[in-house]
Parts: sequence; structure tokens; C-alpha cells
Amino acid sequence: MKRHIRSFIAAAAIGLGLSGVAQAQQFINVLTGGTSGIYYPLGVALSQIYGKTIPEAKASVQSTKASVENLNLLQAGRGEIGFTLGDSLSDAWKGNAEVGFKAPLNKLRGIAAIYPNYVQIVASADSGIKSLADLKGKRVSVGAPRSGTELNARAVFKAAGMSYQDFSKVEYLPFGESVELIKNRQLDATLQSAGLGVASIRDLATAIKIVVIPVPADVVAKIGDAAYQSAMIPAGTYEGQAADVPTAAINNFLVTHSGVSDDIAYKMAKSLFENLDQMVSAHAAAKRISLENAVKGMPLPLHPGAEKYYREKGVLK
Repeated sequence: MKRHIRSFIAAAAIGLGLSGVAQAQQFINVLTGGTSGIYYPLGVALSQIYGKTIPEAKASVQSTKASVENLNLLQAGRGEIGFTLGDSLSDAWKGNAEVGFKAPLNKLRGIAAIYPNYVQIVASADSGIKSLADLKGKRVSVGAPRSGTELNARAVFKAAGMSYQDFSKVEYLPFGESVELIKNRQLDATLQSAGLGVASIRDLATAIKIVVIPVPADVVAKIGDAAYQSAMIPAGTYEGQAADVPTAAINNFLVTHSGVSDDIAYKMAKSLFENLDQMVSAHAAAKRISLENAVKGMPLPLHPGAEKYYREKGVLK
């Protein structure tokens, strides 16, 4: 009898020990984008916030090819939270094979709507490009392959009655590399979908004279996707930009997956909105993040943990 009791106690101790190890191995990997974009500095800030406010978890940040890759990684359980554009998220939830989702990514769950991305088409002044039509026959970078930016590029150019075949050269490059090629006169223009004041375009504007190309409201309307809204890049956003420039805006979201516990998802949402000052310090685009807009336009179900937080705050009734 004593032997059975000792065995039970030993087994219980081992179980508790393993439980402790499991708790110690809780990770929050934040999936972002290229280091010259806006997802990355905001992701770094978010991982730092989680490191302080969720002490039972080990927070880290990963640079990726952004939206499409992030969503596929989350579906595979290879990350706990990631940044994505709204149109990419909608395509992932539906399963749009044309843009890189062979089947619906049904494990994805929403955490929060955050700030809008602006389609920013920038050309060197020397290229002579002043309109979308002027891009024909030019060398253009459209973002990393099947990134959210590249999906935006396809949509905008199609709505304008154009395709990649209209360009003399198409490069599928991240923001920073695109800018360097324009500086070196190896490219004429780049399309970058990001928050206003993205570092890559700021860098380009201080190095050479640039032109920000308008995307007229009628072109935005022809995209035929509610995720795309007409917006304005205010004058002075970049050096030498003297006037407001119309374009398209697409909201960004933070997404997790169903394998993340309700407790961690609750804390991820709560910690974001209770530490927005740190996000704004990382990049001014975060000024557009608000609790009031946290569930607006969400094209998939919220994670139950995030939903609990929004009900507590009165965002959801």
C-alpha cells in the first residue's frame, strides 16, 4: 500500500514538473514584414509590450514577407500573432488560390483592426512619371511576391486598365531594395502599401526628387472590393510633396489562430490597447489604432479571448 502511495506521489510530482515546463515554454512569436516597412517596428514594440505584460510567455519578433506569409504561418501554428492587410485576410479566410491560399485558412482568428495602409506609388522626378498611365513602358517594383503590397498592386493596376505586361520591367522586391534601385537609376517607380511616412519612401525623398503618383477615386471604385477605400496622402508627408495626393487605403489587422489559448489571446488584445503610447513611439502610423475601431471590418471571427476583452470594454454588446 505504501509503495502505491509513493508511486502516486512520484507520478504527481513528475506531472507537476512537466506542467511547469509546459508553462515555461509558452511563446508569443510576432510575425511582421520587411525591416524597412512599418509592420516590423510596430511588431518589435508589440513583442516588447508582451514581454513586460505577459511574463509567463517568451515574446519574439520575426521579419517575414508580410501578409500572405504571415497568414499561412499562423494557419500552420508557426506564430501566435501577425500583421496583415484586410484584403489578404479576406482572401485567406475564403481560400483564394490565385493569391496564394489553396484552401480556406480556417484556423485564423481576429485580434484587432489597427491602422490603414495607403497605396503609395512613388517615382523619381527624372522618370517623367506623373500618372498611372505614365507607368507604361517603365521599370516598376510591385513588392515582394504575393505580399499584401503585391496583391494591392495587382488590384490597382487592373482597375486602371493595366497589367504587369505594360511595364518594361517588373521587380518583386521589398521596400528598402526597391528604393535603392531607384536611387541607382535601375528602377523608375515603386508601389508600397504601408502607413503614411514609411521609412523607405522618406529615405528616397531625402536622396532624390520624387513624385507621388495619384490613384484617382474612380480607379479605387473600380477595384470592386469593400476593403479598398478612397483616401488622401497629405501634403508634406514626404520631402518635396507639395500637394495632397489621392490614393487607396486598406485597413490592417492583427490575427492569431485557434490554437492560442483564450487567456493569451485576451492578454494580447488587452496589452495592445493599454500600451498604445509605446506603439506610437515605434511609428506614427499607430496613432490611428483605437479601441473604438478594434472590431470594424473584421472579415473573420474574433478569437474568443479577444472577444471577451472587447465585451468587458463595451466595444461589443
